[in-house]
Amino acid sequence: MENQELHLYQREGDYIPRVAAVHDLCGYGKCSLGVAIPVLSAAGCDVCPVPTGLFSSHTAYPGWYMHDTTDMLSDYLAAWKNIGVEIDAVYSGFLGAPEQVDRIRDLYNMYPSALRVVDPVMADHGKVYPTYTPELCDAMAELACGADILTPNLTEASIILGQDWPGTDIDDDTAKRMIEGLLEKGAKNVVLKGIQREGESCIRNFVAGQDCELFEAKNEYLPYMLHGTGDLYCSCLLAAIMAGKSLQEAVVFAGNFVHDAMIVSAKQPDFKERGVSFELIIGKIADLLK
Repeated sequence: MENQELHLYQREGDYIPRVAAVHDLCGYGKCSLGVAIPVLSAAGCDVCPVPTGLFSSHTAYPGWYMHDTTDMLSDYLAAWKNIGVEIDAVYSGFLGAPEQVDRIRDLYNMYPSALRVVDPVMADHGKVYPTYTPELCDAMAELACGADILTPNLTEASIILGQDWPGTDIDDDTAKRMIEGLLEKGAKNVVLKGIQREGESCIRNFVAGQDCELFEAKNEYLPYMLHGTGDLYCSCLLAAIMAGKSLQEAVVFAGNFVHDAMIVSAKQPDFKERGVSFELIIGKIADLLK
């Protein structure tokens, strides 16, 4: 059977869609809102930040400072409601406390027709991030189950499914079973990221959904890790979708863009600590609107 392309947003004329970006903000080291705002703006979106925490830098740097914004978010969103803010998509990433999941649910209630994109940023390479408690991981897993698009890496998918991390070298059948498990929990479409098989020089991402057959996209493996690539991937994915591309097209675009940004990054000083650099190729995102 032919794999029908799935479109999740219909772009109309000169209308600029509005995206609530529920992420933290880092002063140094490119990730979260520092990625989401320019990427989605380049795709012709009005990005409306909901800051889940303020960081001096990302957590790969020693001595980072974090300010938890949980206590202000209820009033923040109530003020949106009072002035009639309209939102076309709710895009969430890193969260600072379990209570912030309730604030995202508030957004879902305020904007029931908005596209729900959940990047369950909480772990990688088999390890949970240092600011994440078991309670926060559980809350994130609950949130993930209501997503229109869920974009976990293999560690995050394992946490949501309540199973052991299988490593990155998994076969197609295992990837399919993991995606099916996430769909059974309530996610409508799943992009499973970061499959790297021994002896291969590529990274594979798989996508499937309730109305989307299993689809694979792969990119050249680059022999270094960069902070913020997951945020860049999901932001590019959503940018392509809000530009009117299909989910399958968006998966391919996001993988290609992150690959190219990693090559640009390697030419910058201290790139392994600083994070992913994409500024020199951001025009490729604007080209989505052509």
